[in-house]
Amino acid sequence: MCKNKQVDVNSRHRLHSMVLVPMDTPGVIRVRPLTVFGQDDAIHGGHFEVHFENVRVPTSNIILGEGRGFEIAQGRLGPGRLHHCMRAVGCAEMALELLCHRAASRRTFGKTLYQHEVVAHWIAECRLMIEQTRLLTLYAAHALDTKGSRAARKQIAMIKVAAARMSCKVVDCAIQVYGGAGVSGDFPLAQMYAYVRTLRIADGPDEVHLSSIAQLELRDQLKKTQARL
Repeated sequence: MCKNKQVDVNSRHRLHSMVLVPMDTPGVIRVRPLTVFGQDDAIHGGHFEVHFENVRVPTSNIILGEGRGFEIAQGRLGPGRLHHCMRAVGCAEMALELLCHRAASRRTFGKTLYQHEVVAHWIAECRLMIEQTRLLTLYAAHALDTKGSRAARKQIAMIKVAAARMSCKVVDCAIQVYGGAGVSGDFPLAQMYAYVRTLRIADGPDEVHLSSIAQLELRDQLKKTQARL
């Protein structure tokens, strides 16, 4: 953090800054591309391990202003998380489509897979989970549009947890129906699972969101109780 400006160090939300560092800056060393479950993650905007050694940039490279890094991060997290959830719903739809095609074309023990009750129930459960999550996504999007990120943070946290869990479950069901082929490179399911499983960590792990939901729910319930007194 540069020293030629006063920053309110008493505010825990004003202790970080975001700085632009061009990749050709001396001291920026690109170490290696990272993988997810052993697969190249570049298709989803993969990440690089980068080492910074005595890197110097002018103070004009600070984004928005000194001490406003947290503000910048929070400004994009709400819409960003919602975007992840919409993609998760689309991914689950594709996985269910693949599941149904396999269930209708593959035969075991003298009948097609979908005629086995357990597979039929997987199909039904997947459709239920997708539709429930789609509606919760729309609800969160409406809250974000009408109330703003801060007021809609409970709805955003709820859908972040629900969408990641749902897409993991649907893709996992599809993999199970495909058997060994489901974890091979012949079908996109393994890569899809790597993506949706990552969502339970990206933009905050499930456990952090659950804690936030609990705190916000308690606050809302106590407000209702006080209003009735």
